[in-house]
Amino acid sequence: MRAASAARARRSACRSRGVSRSIARLEARLGIRLFERTTRSVRLTDEGRRFYEQVMPLLGALEEATARCERRRGLGQGRLRVNVDPFFRA
Repeated sequence: MRAASAARARRSACRSRGVSRSIARLEARLGIRLFERTTRSVRLTDEGRRFYEQVMPLLGALEEATARCERRRGLGQGRLRVNVDPFFRA
């Protein structure tokens, strides 16, 4: 049981580091700070909140377009490639 917990913790730490690096790259690219970080908490800055409010409708539209394509899957065939900033990858 402990080995499984340790492995899960290592995977989680890797994901956390990856997310932190992605956020740092996005902040550098935008030239703003998205999060206020302390040893005890992480919260959105005002700039981060504005960015979030602008981006979320776009992500919703992307999800909607994806769902429409999936519903019409039989109509077209092939591969669609979309380059997305690593911050938005799942």
